[in-house]
Amino acid sequence: MKNFTTVLKIAPAFLLATTVMHAQKKDSLPQEKKIEEVVLIGYGKQKKTDLTGSISSVSSKDFNGGAATADQLIVGKTPGVQITGNSGAPGAGSTIRVRGGSSFINNDPLIVIDGVPIDFNSLSGATNPLSLINPNDIETFDILKDASSAAIYGNRASNGVILITTKKGTAGKFKVNFNTNFSVSTKMNNVDVLNGDQFRQFVNTFGTSLQKSYLGTSNTNWQDLIYQQAWGTDNNVSFSGGVKGLPYRVSLGYNEQNGIVRTNDFKRTSLGLNFSPKFFDNHLTVNGNFKGTFTENRFPDKGAIGAATYFDPTQPVYSGNSNYGGYYEWLDPQNHATGLNVNGTRNPLGLLYGKRDLSSVFRVIPSLQLDYKFHFLPDLRLNVTGSYDYAKSDGSVNVSKDYAQGIGSLGSYRSYSQEIKSKLFESYLNYVKKIEAINTNVDVIAGYSYQDTHSITPEAPTYYGNQKTDFSTPGDTQRTLVSFYARGIFTIANRYVINGSIRRDGSSTFWNGTDRNNLWGNFPAVSVAWKINEESFLKNISSINSLKIRAGWGKTGQQETGNFYPAFGSYSYSNSSTAQYQLGNSFYTLLRPDVYNPNLVWETTTTKNLGLDFEILNSRISGSIDYFDKKSENLIAKVPTWAGDLNNFNIKNVGIISNRGFEANLNIIPIKSQNLTWDVNFNATKFNPKVTSLSQYVDSAYKIPAGSISGINNYIQAITVGQPLNAFYVYQQVYDANGKPLDGAYIDRNGDGKITEDDKYFYKSPTPDIILGFSTKVKFKNWEIGTALRAVLGNYVYNNSASNSSIANIQANNFLSNTNSSVLNTQFATTQLFSDMFIEDASFLRMDNLTVGYNAGELIGKGTNLRINAMAQNVFVITKYKGVDPEVFGGIDNGFYQRPKVYSVGFNFQF
Repeated sequence: MKNFTTVLKIAPAFLLATTVMHAQKKDSLPQEKKIEEVVLIGYGKQKKTDLTGSISSVSSKDFNGGAATADQLIVGKTPGVQITGNSGAPGAGSTIRVRGGSSFINNDPLIVIDGVPIDFNSLSGATNPLSLINPNDIETFDILKDASSAAIYGNRASNGVILITTKKGTAGKFKVNFNTNFSVSTKMNNVDVLNGDQFRQFVNTFGTSLQKSYLGTSNTNWQDLIYQQAWGTDNNVSFSGGVKGLPYRVSLGYNEQNGIVRTNDFKRTSLGLNFSPKFFDNHLTVNGNFKGTFTENRFPDKGAIGAATYFDPTQPVYSGNSNYGGYYEWLDPQNHATGLNVNGTRNPLGLLYGKRDLSSVFRVIPSLQLDYKFHFLPDLRLNVTGSYDYAKSDGSVNVSKDYAQGIGSLGSYRSYSQEIKSKLFESYLNYVKKIEAINTNVDVIAGYSYQDTHSITPEAPTYYGNQKTDFSTPGDTQRTLVSFYARGIFTIANRYVINGSIRRDGSSTFWNGTDRNNLWGNFPAVSVAWKINEESFLKNISSINSLKIRAGWGKTGQQETGNFYPAFGSYSYSNSSTAQYQLGNSFYTLLRPDVYNPNLVWETTTTKNLGLDFEILNSRISGSIDYFDKKSENLIAKVPTWAGDLNNFNIKNVGIISNRGFEANLNIIPIKSQNLTWDVNFNATKFNPKVTSLSQYVDSAYKIPAGSISGINNYIQAITVGQPLNAFYVYQQVYDANGKPLDGAYIDRNGDGKITEDDKYFYKSPTPDIILGFSTKVKFKNWEIGTALRAVLGNYVYNNSASNSSIANIQANNFLSNTNSSVLNTQFATTQLFSDMFIEDASFLRMDNLTVGYNAGELIGKGTNLRINAMAQNVFVITKYKGVDPEVFGGIDNGFYQRPKVYSVGFNFQF
């Protein structure tokens, strides 16, 4: 029986291998001339077989279906890239990490769209900058993961670089493509709190007679009430072709999506225009791009999700009178001003419908690229790019005086706006030549870049109905980046490739007013590749199509500090609502000095990379394996400063993080015939960021608090030397003989006979042991089915809902608060926020996407095509985690907007 089980385990792999090997001998499809795949590398492109760095490329044919934002297109599609949804709100986008985090302050990759580095500084009213890009306009993602490939982007490349290329027109017949999609979204689950009957029993068991008197007779599921089935539609039409040698593409898109939380919705209107004519016997190529989007958001009250978790389930939704919008609220007879219990949990529906939070964001990115191949020297090209990125946001927040949250101030109104303008000029010379005498291809560039970003934030006062006004501080900030760069790629005998680059950046971020040395930094890189399959001893082995070893080294930088002028001494206005100086009966806003660090420099990351690429068996099996070693130095963090400074904290270069790991990618085509094709992809990623130094500014045992949780100034994570980044810092729980946790009992780890802060220890972290991706697609005649799954293993999450639950929840100030069902087991008298029992294994397997499509062909006329798709997203999650969703960025689950399950049907018409 044991042997039979073993056979069952290996049989699928054996059948897969034999199928591929047989197909390698004889494909049932006619042999096609293989087109050499080309990959963007930053300021140029290169054949995939000649790459020396670690670069992943995902094209539109492999995108996830049904994506509402650009980042969703490639979730789980490439090793080394972790994409975690920020929220389930429509348009909310994701947090992207390339090979994990290596910074305390910023780990976001640089994003470049059609050659234009995009400034993603926070824009008021925008849920996510990538939501401003229509995913239907995107053709490819090329992700530069190691320093040898990304160093050409210098001091913005430490976290990787994502190159996005949009679709372009081609010369030929006029084409129309119309795509429409209809979707419905539902919530995943509810936080596991007590229902009405359980809560009544709980209060009757542990509560006082006064607390028992507060109980109602209802059984209200507040979470079900704030969530809804959300409907959405996404419509896109594009026109492409060529008019007298002018290839063009025009696209229009409209996306409207309701959120699964009531009162939440998102609308996006987009326009794209591209033209690419050639002049002077094809020596001059002009690429013009225009991208414009207009988004409208209505945001729900952020407190409603938490209120739905904790509001007493025995109370009714409505009070039976018109007070507070007609919703039931906790009252206090002693509060003669409003009648409300100021400490009581607010009615979640009252929070949603009593607040109207609107925003609109307009963004346009026109760009023009001229590429001129010199007539007298065709091997030399001049490339010039100019672009202007303009974003304008407007918003308003209106809190009604008729609802509980606004009745005390008689309502409030705030309007705000912001403008961000970014100008780019880029120019480089590119010389490409094959030198026959030494059998070497030479590809050399040298360039200059200038980018200036200007952000303007006018004052945005909040006006209250009781005549009070809160003022905000206006902002007018600017950042300039000047760069010089060069790169040389030498391909010798089509076997050996050498790539060297250097970039010198000057950033105004580090200008301290006197010393220019900190402004500039140099970012070199070198990499090599050996195409082993081109050697004589392998060249005639037909089963090996490609075999290449890569090695690279390079330095990249990181200039984000959380402040535009962290090194320059400046003044700013005090908060006019809380900090004014009184002279007589008048109050005056003051100018006061800001804390600064004139010695601040950018972070620098040194990366070593070793890789192997292969294609075998008629390219039916292909893949890559990479090992990387990253060391990030001069890490920027906000740390305590000495007494007498302008602030208790200052931004300083304080640490070093090391991050080692590997990634692997495997593509298999088990079946490839006239009527049936089957594609399979596996990928795996492992990384382990660890703090190795916190430098001379702090004691070696100092811990930087991180991970805010319930309460005031409570942090569950810490950053210190020798520990993983953002590891949990907790007490070790004591259990009785039956495995029940003892209330407030922790292990005295230092043996001093008392439980103090010194007894905390580091236990687990949000960093997973390994991330696995799997996707497959089967095409049979006109049918197609595909799916994508991800497994994240060894990651831990702090369950703040469970930790925040105790008998004390019912002992609040004259109101009752619901509690997590875990309290029935623990029966803690008070909350034990720092117990390690609330650090839960959040490993999971998630099916991100399932798509079934049918190509109906020329159903509506000759030269046309109709394709029908049915899609499901976030299909299922398998996990032991007790919360709603184990995938929580940062590792702290304190009641976030959950990701919805999305079911949709789409139609694509081509004319």
